[in-house]
Amino acid sequence: MADGHAPVDTGCFLDVSRSISGRAWRERPGDAAVARSHQQVHGLSEPLARALASRGVGVDHAEHYLRPTLKALFPDPSSFTDMDRAAEILIDALERGRPTMVFADYDVDGATSAAQLVRWFRYMGVELPIYIPDRLTEGYGPSPAAFKTIRDGGAELVVTLDCGAAAYDAIASAAVIGLEVVVIDHHLMREDPPAAAAVVNPNRPGCQSGQGVLAAAGVTFVLLAALNREARKRGLFTDERPQPDLRQWLDLVAMGEVCDVTQLVGFNRALTTLGLRTMSSWGNPGLKALFEVGKGSGPASVFHAGFILGPRINAGGRIGRSDLGARLLSTDDPEEARALAEELDGLNTERKAVEAAVVEEAAALLERGSNFDPDAPVIVVAGEGWHPGVIGIVAGRLRERYRKPVVVIGVDRAANVGKGSGRSQPGVNLGAAIQAAFEAGLLMAGGGHAMAAGLSIRPDSIPEFRAFLEERLAGEMEAVGVEGVDIDALVQPRAANRALWSEFQQLAPFGPGNPEPMFALAGVRPERMMAMKGGHVRVDLVGPSGDRIKAISWRSAETPLGERLLSGGGALHVAGRLKPDDYMGREGVQLEIEDVADPRMRMT
Repeated sequence: MADGHAPVDTGCFLDVSRSISGRAWRERPGDAAVARSHQQVHGLSEPLARALASRGVGVDHAEHYLRPTLKALFPDPSSFTDMDRAAEILIDALERGRPTMVFADYDVDGATSAAQLVRWFRYMGVELPIYIPDRLTEGYGPSPAAFKTIRDGGAELVVTLDCGAAAYDAIASAAVIGLEVVVIDHHLMREDPPAAAAVVNPNRPGCQSGQGVLAAAGVTFVLLAALNREARKRGLFTDERPQPDLRQWLDLVAMGEVCDVTQLVGFNRALTTLGLRTMSSWGNPGLKALFEVGKGSGPASVFHAGFILGPRINAGGRIGRSDLGARLLSTDDPEEARALAEELDGLNTERKAVEAAVVEEAAALLERGSNFDPDAPVIVVAGEGWHPGVIGIVAGRLRERYRKPVVVIGVDRAANVGKGSGRSQPGVNLGAAIQAAFEAGLLMAGGGHAMAAGLSIRPDSIPEFRAFLEERLAGEMEAVGVEGVDIDALVQPRAANRALWSEFQQLAPFGPGNPEPMFALAGVRPERMMAMKGGHVRVDLVGPSGDRIKAISWRSAETPLGERLLSGGGALHVAGRLKPDDYMGREGVQLEIEDVADPRMRMT
């Protein structure tokens, strides 16, 4: 509380050791000498050079970072375990006319991976059918029943995309019925792979590719390069059918990488950067139709991929028909694309309503009585009838609210099973913890990434599972400490303008591994406060000299942060990201608020 004393130097940015949301502000750490070299060698401004250095980019790598190319960063496909074997099997099937089926996950990464492989084979004159399991009736990944259906349909070879690395039983059953399996995946997996003909996964123990941050879409793109190489060796390209230019499908790769929330570094950064440029031409009929129904505008961006296109593609797998996304991205028919896009748009609207209801119910359950332990390192919340298609999004919403890893479980009492999805905090490996719980016998199935995981569980095991996670993650959460907000630069409202935004766009695309620049404004007064539909808060932030900037805080009206903004009062320190504001052709900016601190309050 206010005590009238002079501020104490806390070592935190603007002395914010605990903001209204409970976070400490820090200057994003970076090597000052490297920043100076960036200024001298690359002609960057001091704030931009410091931001580049703070992202771990050395002087020798700045050119590839700011202007990434596939030529400089593309890995040797042979560095992936089993990649050459996978290419040989697929080209053999192509030459022999062997019936082949694509089996993909129902999310964006699975759909974009499937569309890439389908489009490569279509170019070569073969149409591959796609099998996408139903989220509700079949669950995630291959199953013995699904493989039997595929084999009974006449397929001799199946390629699993964005799944399969943990499908030991299903792949064993495939061998019994004479179905050959090639796995293309990226999820964490055990030391011993399933007994498939080839298992390509940069996260496979022993893989020397060094590309573990790739989504399945990126791994599939490398597979296409391996297919080109193998087909070229066999003389399959002619004057009538030259080698396909893989860059035409980079838009699909970027979609998968962005929507699977991968680390945008190295080769992955090149794929995403160049993929967004390819996407901006809207050559893929499905993406174009979806962009139009989503009322997108301007060149393609991470925002478009992650918030306009991705959720609509996912809607089919979440609450509609699981194959809609892959069909949309694979079709060359604009009329079919338009119809599929409109169907997915409608399903996305329905998904939002279902999601909002589950978020409200889960939050009410957590905050009832003693259900929420503020000292617990992880939240596990379960409810009957929660739609398994939205629990991952709900986990993400609750993680934002409570600032700790969250697992949400939808329980089906009739089937005596709970389907769960989790989202984690930076520095806390939730996927490894879920895998450990499975190996400990607490789960029917489970696995994932550091930041996201899925599971199946018997409802009676949930209390024991919760205790296991709390013990497992306590040390990791303690090591992470108080969550921080890393600040790139302190600016005044008059300097937070379109020119500053444009300058920092040289660092784009933003995402994990390359955080969007965070700017702080000191001592600004909130004016023209307004609570908006959806729980958002709009406000003008006015600096000491009277200059102002428009700002918005998403889904915060009922949080302490939003309540403080709406109350007006004295000056605040505000941290946020600059966003373009082109309404009515103004070409301005607004601040998307991340956090707020009251300089009059000493929070401990």
